[in-house]
Amino acid sequence: MYDYDLLVVGSANADLVIDVERRPAAGETVLGGDLAVHPGGKGANQAVAAARLGAATALLARVGDDGHGRLLLDSLRTAGVDTAGVLVGGAPTGVALITVDPSGDNSIVVSPGANGRLTPEDVRAADGLLRTSRVVSTQLEIPLETVVEVVRSLPEGGRLVLNPSPPRPLPAEVLAACDPLIVNEHEAKVILGDSAAGDTPEDWARRLLAEGPRSVVVTLGAEGALVAETRTETERRTDESGAGVGVGAVGGGVDVEVEVTRVASVRVDAVDTTGAGDAFTAALAWRLGTGATLAEAAGYAARVGAAAVTRRGAQESFPTGAEVEAL
Repeated sequence: MYDYDLLVVGSANADLVIDVERRPAAGETVLGGDLAVHPGGKGANQAVAAARLGAATALLARVGDDGHGRLLLDSLRTAGVDTAGVLVGGAPTGVALITVDPSGDNSIVVSPGANGRLTPEDVRAADGLLRTSRVVSTQLEIPLETVVEVVRSLPEGGRLVLNPSPPRPLPAEVLAACDPLIVNEHEAKVILGDSAAGDTPEDWARRLLAEGPRSVVVTLGAEGALVAETRTETERRTDESGAGVGVGAVGGGVDVEVEVTRVASVRVDAVDTTGAGDAFTAALAWRLGTGATLAEAAGYAARVGAAAVTRRGAQESFPTGAEVEAL
């Protein structure tokens, strides 16, 4: 019996946002608009996004005993997120410094604060949350050893969704648990190394699959997303989805099929891309837990991400399920 559709283990930050005409070059100072403070952090963003869509959601995170921490807790509770796993104290709440240009593109610098104090011991203490959640989603704004402990603490049959942001090389143990690993172009190239990544999203996905994930999703911004899964000889079935299928040696030389599917996005006028990737990941993770295929879940997630970029801020921009259906 599951109490939660989705458990998010990750960061919670206060986003300090300034609009700029253009992002500064090295050594340059530019004037911006008024400072705005929003609840954010990849973990908290995902939890709020999923709850807004209607998912029963819990968050395991750490915030400071300060005004920014209270802002985050209020936002989470208002969205309907179970905050029993949000620990308070140990360091100031994490902060993200964000500049947004007129096209809606952003640059972000994160001071982890309390996020850096979310420990493997905290994960072990939250065993009850992990055991009662259909899907677990995590990111890399918390210590890598904590992410490793999430992998080791997954119950039998548990499903892990990982967005490796900010990107870094990952242990084989973590990669092997990902179903899916969700990356953009930059994240794919960091994990693979620029020289080994290849030239196309299909290349990135196939080479990431060779590193061990059970499935891979490459997000492509306004171009939607690409989904890649492997199937061994015994798992091959008649392809009815129109997906592109090729056979090759993936993962230790085992002969498998690689099924690659392009997922279209929805054309919208982007205002602010902050948090859009988090909304995509949350929507995809939730829909997987409802029994959707990876391609179906990615298609829905692309619509959620598109809706999110039409408003300013991160959590404030996330749509409800009814708003997504209206797209």
